[in-house]
Amino acid sequence: MKAGRILLYVFVALVLIYLIVPVIIIVPMSFSSARFLTFPPPGYSLRWYESYLGSAAWMNATRISLTVSFISAAIATVIGTAAAYGLHNSTAGAVKALQAVLLLPLVTPIVIVAVGVFFVYAQAGLLATMPGLVLADVMLGMPYVITAVLVGLRKFDPTQEMVSRSLGMNRVRTFFAVTLPQIRPSVISGALFAFICALDETVVALFISGGENQTLTKRMFTALRDEIDPTIAAISSLLTAVSFLLVILIALNAREGGRNGDASAR
Repeated sequence: MKAGRILLYVFVALVLIYLIVPVIIIVPMSFSSARFLTFPPPGYSLRWYESYLGSAAWMNATRISLTVSFISAAIATVIGTAAAYGLHNSTAGAVKALQAVLLLPLVTPIVIVAVGVFFVYAQAGLLATMPGLVLADVMLGMPYVITAVLVGLRKFDPTQEMVSRSLGMNRVRTFFAVTLPQIRPSVISGALFAFICALDETVVALFISGGENQTLTKRMFTALRDEIDPTIAAISSLLTAVSFLLVILIALNAREGGRNGDASAR
């Protein structure tokens, strides 16, 4: 039994190393003094962070990505929370089918989604536009919000809503006064997931972004294709740090949601 457990721990450790090392190795490369990406770095310098922060093109791509991510995460959170609430409380027979449709972007190969979005946008005139980027990221981020909020709603005691409505509050006021405060951690977690999804999205952006509305990930891909510039490593390190901090926030929200669920149950 002990030998089996040790083997399991070793296997898990090897998997974690396999997943983490490619990410961690980028960090020292981002501080390299060399002209090209090399490991180990021959020396250390902040020149590539300075190159990134001092480049108007990189800063414009960063601004576009952050703007699109914030707007799409906000829209996806509102629509996704409403959709999750409707799915959770509906008794219609088509609820499961509707939920499957809303979650399709999670299970559909992203290349297929990107090609489909490209052809639709080509007809609608939304290629290389900010609204087009936002709409695409809303579609991709909504499933994360719906999934997270549904988890919170399943832990929520519906009798509290019934009591509130019996005291004269309508469904909308009941949702904002009673339900939303208790599922807030799930809503925040869904919003953070939607933000990460929009910020890191690359494949769809390759098809639909361009010109002045070029996202950071597409510009990184283009830079890698044209020249292996260590500036890419500096940007990747920053994106990894941001994603890591957001994942920590999600974990903290999930812990708070668990405590709220236990309190509601009691």
